[in-house]
Amino acid sequence: MRLPRLLNRWLLFTAAVFLIALLMENEYYLTLLNFIGIHTLLVVGLNLLMGYAGQISLGHAAFFGLGAYTSGILTVTYGLNPWLAMLAGMIISGVAAFLIGIPALKLRGYYLAMATLGFGVIVYIVFTEAQAWTGGPSGLAGIPALHLAGLSFDTPWKLYLLIWMVVILILILSASIVDSRIGRALRALHDSEAAAESLGVNTQRLKLLIFVWSALYASLAGSLFAHTMNFIAPSSFDIMFSIKLVTMVVVGGMASVWGSLLGAGVLTILPEVLVFFHDFEVVIFGGILMVVMIFLPRGLVRGLLDLKEFRRYKRQGGAFPV
Repeated sequence: MRLPRLLNRWLLFTAAVFLIALLMENEYYLTLLNFIGIHTLLVVGLNLLMGYAGQISLGHAAFFGLGAYTSGILTVTYGLNPWLAMLAGMIISGVAAFLIGIPALKLRGYYLAMATLGFGVIVYIVFTEAQAWTGGPSGLAGIPALHLAGLSFDTPWKLYLLIWMVVILILILSASIVDSRIGRALRALHDSEAAAESLGVNTQRLKLLIFVWSALYASLAGSLFAHTMNFIAPSSFDIMFSIKLVTMVVVGGMASVWGSLLGAGVLTILPEVLVFFHDFEVVIFGGILMVVMIFLPRGLVRGLLDLKEFRRYKRQGGAFPV
């Protein structure tokens, strides 16, 4: 029974994605949905690391930038095929995550957060100062659109189909990981590293594995971002963006694949809506985040599920378990 239900869920989600593509005519909204898709790739990888493994990272914007700049430099400067450049970006990001993760993941909690923060700052400085390669603060322009079988992904509608097909595949892959033996080991690691080790889990190797895996997601998102915008600059990969990604994980729901999608969607759309409030935009944005953190500390997905359970218990006349 479980497999057919899962298949139906993914089929419905895929159908909804393509239905939106058919009905949506406004290019602005399509572009916004494309950014939600790219952010979802970032957040679901970070959620595997933070929500499931319990390892804090404040440097994921660096892996996002490594993927973007590798794709941009290899295609603009050296004329490499964009798909090969994307693969090269994932390799570079994976190797960087591996080399950084070996020493950094021996740390825990805030110390790990500070180590990844330092890595993010270093990479941002490199993007800014290596002007011969990256264009420096002025950015790197002329990044070509992706092509596949004679089809150029050069419009918001075509990019929507590409990005969201990748998002669907990554969500399915991530859900499979969560439901696998690795997923159970990650949850054990999150609850207690000592207890996980006593059960035979190689926690150091597992932490390094999921750190590299989340970096690959970020690099893929960075490459898609570069070929979507056709222009990149260091400001897109600064420390504030890393903090925004962590906020997306927390708001959507820790240890929830669907929460990653919801968190990315809410925090991508919300600034666009609050633009109408002009000078009060930041104040209202902060207030909304405070309300969510106070009243829905486990995120929107868990909060919605709790509300559903509360209504069910209320209809049955029982007490809601605390």
